[in-house]
Amino acid sequence: MPFRWSRKRTIWALVITSALTVLALVVGMNFVTPEKELKRKIEHRYGVADPQFRREMGVLMGPAILSGNRASDLQNGSEIFPAMLEAIAGARRTITFETYIYWSGEVGQRFATALAERARAGIRVHVIIDWAGSIKMDRAMLDQLTDAGVKLERYRPLRWYNLGRMNNRTHRKLLVVDGRVGFTGGVGIADQWLGSAQDPEHWRDMHFRIEGPVVAQFQAAFNDNWVRTTGEVLNGAEYFPQLKPLGDLDAHLFISSQAGGSDSMHLMYLMSIAAAAQTLDLAASYFVPDALINKALVAARHRGVRVRILLPGEHMDLATVKLASRENWGELLKAGVEIYRYRPTMLHTKLLIVDREMVSVGSTNFDIRSFRLNDEASLNVYDRAFAERMTAVFEQDLRQASAYSYQEWSGRPWTEKFLEKFVLPLKSQL
Repeated sequence: MPFRWSRKRTIWALVITSALTVLALVVGMNFVTPEKELKRKIEHRYGVADPQFRREMGVLMGPAILSGNRASDLQNGSEIFPAMLEAIAGARRTITFETYIYWSGEVGQRFATALAERARAGIRVHVIIDWAGSIKMDRAMLDQLTDAGVKLERYRPLRWYNLGRMNNRTHRKLLVVDGRVGFTGGVGIADQWLGSAQDPEHWRDMHFRIEGPVVAQFQAAFNDNWVRTTGEVLNGAEYFPQLKPLGDLDAHLFISSQAGGSDSMHLMYLMSIAAAAQTLDLAASYFVPDALINKALVAARHRGVRVRILLPGEHMDLATVKLASRENWGELLKAGVEIYRYRPTMLHTKLLIVDREMVSVGSTNFDIRSFRLNDEASLNVYDRAFAERMTAVFEQDLRQASAYSYQEWSGRPWTEKFLEKFVLPLKSQL
């Protein structure tokens, strides 16, 4: 009897050990970043206004810079949601829509009703929502969309064959109507984006409405994940019509994903910072830079660039990100980087302005998760007037922020410093 009992315990120990090993391997696969990784700081060789910068951004980085576009900035949900819903209501042939956050609530219902109505009217409606980002979406709302004929896919749902990639999410925010009108920015489909950032329950954010040749790149970006999810290519004139110049903006859309080209967004930011000669303004909802980004920002200061970074203040939805971010502020503050914390509500804006010449906006956060793990999309616009407009918006937000000093950083409680050290090893997953 003791022999049998010992044998059973050995078998169970082997089973448990094997199960834990498999679990550890699956979890570990979710934290793997790309093999190709930048190791050295990019040197300052030219400015943003130099034609060489555009050549390299449009060739070395992949997407061609296209002329003849126009863009409208939309501030907060009070402007963003009506513009998006108006475009959806005006669709005549196709709608393609990809988003990370889609929750039940007032906003979610508005979009579900609008998308379902267009599908019932015979419009081809294709929607990708991230599985993790749509956990708070009711089954009834999903059924409303699919019952109306919307082709809906949830990106990387909880399935055994996805367990090794559960940490790789689509964070893109893309809406394309008839292949002619595009939207991108930081807004998700949830009620905290309602209103005008008037209180802590309503977030500050921006989105952009785009027309012109660059919209084809928006459609291609959606197709990237539609093919990956369904194996189906959306093509033809209803998705990719001939697009004539409608404005005077030069622009292109960057995309990145863990499955391919994941480091391109990281490289794009590093090249942009390295090209700054006068000013660099950054609004970032989640700011957890790696060593290369920190070195690039410090190097920009050493060559005389004024660097202003606007971050969330006390109203922050992810406390772990707040802790991981602050641990590295000392080096930046000592170099003369100006850090400001937005007071009224959660700041969810993702905006980079370089030398009042180039603007980058979209879904990409300033952290390693966005640079290496998420699927992201960011629009770069090369136009002085547009950059001046975005600088005015940035400075308007800056007036509602408090400057943060090196003395405040060095004098923060020891408990915060301890927690920062604890959280820091996890920062690439935040």
